[in-house]
Amino acid sequence: MKKEKNSVKLWNKDFIIIIAVNFLVFLNHLMILSTFPFFISYLGYSDSVSGMCATLFSFIAVICRPFVGWILDNGKRKAVLVVGLCGMALMPMGYLLVYTALSSIALAVVLRMAHGISLACSNTSTSTIATDIIPKQRFSEGMGMFGMATALATACAPAIGEMLMNKSFTLLFIVASVIMLISLILIGFLKTPKLDIEKKPFSFKGLIDKNALPASAVVLIFLLTYGALENYTLKFADESSQITLSGGLYFTIMAVTLFLTRVLIGKVADQKGEAIFVYTCNVCMLVALLLIAIVPNNITFLISAALSGYAFGGIEPSLQAMAVNISTPQERGAANSTFLCAYDIGIGLGGGIAGVLIDAVGYNKMFTIIALANVLSVIVYVLWGRKHPSSITYRIKHNLNK
Repeated sequence: MKKEKNSVKLWNKDFIIIIAVNFLVFLNHLMILSTFPFFISYLGYSDSVSGMCATLFSFIAVICRPFVGWILDNGKRKAVLVVGLCGMALMPMGYLLVYTALSSIALAVVLRMAHGISLACSNTSTSTIATDIIPKQRFSEGMGMFGMATALATACAPAIGEMLMNKSFTLLFIVASVIMLISLILIGFLKTPKLDIEKKPFSFKGLIDKNALPASAVVLIFLLTYGALENYTLKFADESSQITLSGGLYFTIMAVTLFLTRVLIGKVADQKGEAIFVYTCNVCMLVALLLIAIVPNNITFLISAALSGYAFGGIEPSLQAMAVNISTPQERGAANSTFLCAYDIGIGLGGGIAGVLIDAVGYNKMFTIIALANVLSVIVYVLWGRKHPSSITYRIKHNLNK
């Protein structure tokens, strides 16, 4: 069985292109996300305002994703992707206008919301196209490789963003736009699979895939912690007297650990299911947060980076594979949009909560409080996710996967 599974071809031109485009989408998104608190500070506002921007960004993306999923499930995969990429190319130019001429917080908020819509179109499309391309026999492995692009961008984009920002916000915003122009060129060479898709009539009930909800709930709660890290690690390191290292180094170490996680244990979810990642990744993220909250110094900062790299690198693709595990081609758009709505809510709400907590109790107590989400994530999985039909672990245990 193992030999038969490995004989199915996973890698081809289109799979490589969609991974590359997905990486560029998240590079654009996360370069801006991680540096936006500094941009808001430049405009003269506090961490609570930058947290509000993170929450609004995610909120508008969440509102749009189900509708994007419905359009995708009607066969408009590539067209939606083009719209999203164009939007993500234009938004940094808007930020540049705010930076150089208008200095308007209201316009900055509106642009963040438009950026959220563009992200909803872009990465819901790339995820759905990837699930079309990946063979069923190597689905979890394929989603892990696809998710590596997201996770690597998540890990290295803040360091790149910090480097560009330190030169000037002008350079940061121009590079973010150029990245999206490259992705538009790449999709000119992409051929999406021809699928026999029956048109779906619009219904609000059909916008959400109920089979994707357990995985989505677990990842949403987990990503509250990641939202705090993603939005505020750079500022935490910059303002901490105990840490003399660059905040960008945190994400570089994270990228290395994440890459090793995917390469060395990327096939485990196909063989064992998602449960091992839910448990170990939540524990590692909990420890990572408590280290920098309770004993912050250069050594614990680096250890925390390595642990969080494994945590995010393992849990995100395994739960996304669970979310779409039993969906049909006509349901993949809704399944992906449901999962990615949870992704947006988790990171956005985590950033918003973290911003309020920082203003109220400071960085260290914020990290301690937000770490409780890892405990809750495991509880939700145990009570709901592990016995749901979409669970890869459950299906392997009961010999239900074909």
